[in-house]
Amino acid sequence: MTHQHQNQSNPPPPNSEAICSNRSSHIHNHSYRLPSPCPLSSDSPCRIRLSDILPYDGPPMATYLRALDALSTSLDRHNAAIIELSPEDAALLRCAIDSSRLYFRTRKGGRGVYTYRAGRPLEDVDSSPPCMADIFRCMGKAARAALCAIARHLRLRSDVFNHLLDDSPLPAKEASSSVLVATFSQISLQQGKVATGGGKIAVSCEVEKGLLMLISSDAPGVMVCDNSGRWYQADSSLAPGELLLVTGKALSHATAGLRPAASYRTISDNLMIPTNGGRTSVIFRLMPQGNAILDSTPIAAAGHVIPQSYGPISVPADNLNMEPSLRTVLSDSLSGAFLEDAMLVSCGHSFGGLMLRKVIETCKCILCNSEIEAGSLIPNHALRAAALAVKQEDDRRLFHNATLRKRRKEASEHRENGDITPENGLNRGVQYPFTVNEKVVIKGNRRTPDKFVDKEAVITSQCLNGW
Repeated sequence: MTHQHQNQSNPPPPNSEAICSNRSSHIHNHSYRLPSPCPLSSDSPCRIRLSDILPYDGPPMATYLRALDALSTSLDRHNAAIIELSPEDAALLRCAIDSSRLYFRTRKGGRGVYTYRAGRPLEDVDSSPPCMADIFRCMGKAARAALCAIARHLRLRSDVFNHLLDDSPLPAKEASSSVLVATFSQISLQQGKVATGGGKIAVSCEVEKGLLMLISSDAPGVMVCDNSGRWYQADSSLAPGELLLVTGKALSHATAGLRPAASYRTISDNLMIPTNGGRTSVIFRLMPQGNAILDSTPIAAAGHVIPQSYGPISVPADNLNMEPSLRTVLSDSLSGAFLEDAMLVSCGHSFGGLMLRKVIETCKCILCNSEIEAGSLIPNHALRAAALAVKQEDDRRLFHNATLRKRRKEASEHRENGDITPENGLNRGVQYPFTVNEKVVIKGNRRTPDKFVDKEAVITSQCLNGW
């Protein structure tokens, strides 16, 4: 879809702030093709109007049911779908992409990433691209509507996943779990070196960790793996002001695998990118709360068959937004157990526990969708040793903490019984290694200057480390 200037004498203002603050006039200066009913293409994701899947009161209308079927069919076939916004929201999204491009070019040297989280205080308003709050609300509305539509097509209540999400609107002084990411990258074109699909692969296969991910950009650059294992350029027909929808791992577990996570990757050296600049994108990641429990019980209640591997699991404390910890990497993502039985599969990935069992049952890698031969599994001794070492360290820490809790409990019981004497040592509170006016010899550590080592000193006051 292309949008043309009807009034060439009134182009949009170059200033990014003016672009966003005057988006109403920006709408009138652009013609917007109204979404047409989407024929299900075998080569590209289906287009669904956001207005057709928004929740409403009353019985379902024919347009709503057709939109649900189109969305589900597109996700089944292509692991992606395209969401068409209203003219006003589409203009706002185009403004955000334009202002983000200007922001990165003028302040970040032509390349950068900015992450926006609603409710988080901004130290400097000028340090962020304009329109982030407006785009967060716009894309958040689209993501929640898509999540409700996915739930309804699975014969669930449209609000069945609401308990996983942040309250809407957010409570005061609370940051959102979902994030909005603006990116810009300069891409140098290399004629004659373009791979199949329009570009050269720049990033390895990725899987969204949250519930849903919405992507909008000014140039194609996202490839998605469909249900047959074929990689295709999912945003080749994505117009400015439209959203590419892909599902994540959290939704896959919450739906017991009925809506699997999509694998995607980005490409560079794309011939469809203008030669005068790079690629600007805004990405919205709909994330569950940090204290949420991913439970597929509603799926079973709706009559779907639930594999045993889809038990309730808690969302990691980092809310899936931060870099994974060492313990997370060395643990089974389904059961949480350490990978003491880690096996290397033919595609190069390693699994253990319930995830390994699932890979063997499906004969397909969960991460890259490659076909797996059950007889080609090789024990990953290095990963097993690392997992065992971290587990033993955790066990020592837990034992130490349990011992401290036991001592505190005993001290509390003695105080309640009135048995508090200097002899029993339970009333001392903080333990100081030295007393005031005591002479000591400084042994020091790596941070102690050499001139103080082995010198005699006198303790003048007490603090937690005795100095």
